[in-house]
Amino acid sequence: MPDLEEIKNYDTEGMLELILDFPEQLCRAVEGARETKLSVNADHIQNVCVSGMGGSAIAGDVIEACVGSELEVPYTVNRNYTQPGFVNEKTLAIFCSYSGNTEETLAAYDEACRRRAQVVCITSGGKLAELAEINRQIVFRIPDGQPPRSALGYLAVPLAFTLWRANLIASPVKQLEETISILRSVKAASQRAENQAKEIAAKLMGRIPLIYSAAGSFAPVGRRWRGQICENSKMLAFSNVFPELNHNEIVGWGPVTSINQNFQVVYLRDRETHPRVQRRMQLTREIIEKHTTPVIQVESQGVGLFARVFSLIYLGDFVSFFLAIRNKLNPTAIQNIDFIKMGMQNS
Repeated sequence: MPDLEEIKNYDTEGMLELILDFPEQLCRAVEGARETKLSVNADHIQNVCVSGMGGSAIAGDVIEACVGSELEVPYTVNRNYTQPGFVNEKTLAIFCSYSGNTEETLAAYDEACRRRAQVVCITSGGKLAELAEINRQIVFRIPDGQPPRSALGYLAVPLAFTLWRANLIASPVKQLEETISILRSVKAASQRAENQAKEIAAKLMGRIPLIYSAAGSFAPVGRRWRGQICENSKMLAFSNVFPELNHNEIVGWGPVTSINQNFQVVYLRDRETHPRVQRRMQLTREIIEKHTTPVIQVESQGVGLFARVFSLIYLGDFVSFFLAIRNKLNPTAIQNIDFIKMGMQNS
C-alpha cells in the first residue's frame, strides 16, 4: 500500500490535500451560493441546458442525478461547441467552466446569447466571467487555482441553488448538510492505514477498470469514477449501466478469455436500485466471474440521494488517487490534455 513517503514523492502538486478538503469545499460552496444574488424569470423556463466540458460538465450530470426526479422540465447536459436546437428565450442556460476559458463552452455561450436564453455562469473567471459581466448576466464566482476535477463542490452547489431559486426544485440545503457529514466520515475512513479505497486501488492495479452502476441517478457516478481514473491514475477505464448493458455489452463476456482476464469490474450499488435491476446485477456477476476476477462491490452511504451519490463519488476520488501513487505517477499532471490544448491554439 502507498505510504506517506511514496505519496510525497509522486503527489508533488497536492492532489491529496484537495481531495481531503472536499467536504469543507462543499461547506464553502454553500455559503458562496447563498451570498450570490440570483434572479431569473421562473415562469418562462421550459427547459434547462447545462453546458460544460470535462471536470466542469460532470457537475451538471451529478446535479441531475440528485434532483432529476423533481424536475418537471427537460434537463440536458451539453458537451459541445453548439447548442441543442430547442434552446431559446425560454431556456435556462447554465454555463459551467472552471477556468472560464474552455473554448467549447464559450462557443456554446455565444450561441445561447444569440438565442436570448436566460444565462447563468459558474466560473472562477476568464473570458466567460468577463462576457457575462458585460452582458449583465448572473455569475457565480468560485475560487480559482486548482484542477477542475477537484472543484466539483464549487461547480455543483451553485447549479443546485440556481435550480432551487428558479423554483424548479426544493431547497437542497438539508440534503447538502447530510452530504457534508457523510463525506467527513468517508474522509476519516480513507485516511486509515488500511482502508477500502486502498484495497480497491490494489485490485485495479494492472487491470482495465469497468465501472457498472444502475441507470438514472448512479450513471453519472460511474462516469465520474471513469473520468477520475483516466485523469488521476493515467489509466483507461470504462463505464456502463444496468439494464442497458444486459442487452449488448454482456455478450462481450464471451469465449475470448485472454481479453476478458484484463478487466476488473466494479459495481456501484445503492439500496434503492430497482429490484429487477438488482436481480440483473446478480445474474451478470455470475457471468463475469466465470471469465475474470471477482466483482468489487461498493455501497452508497447516507439517507438522502445527494449523500448517497456523493459518498460513492468521493470514494472513487480516493481510489483514483491511491491508484496513481501505486502507478508511481503524479495524479495532477495532464500532459495529453495539455498537448491537445496547445495543438488547438496553434491551428
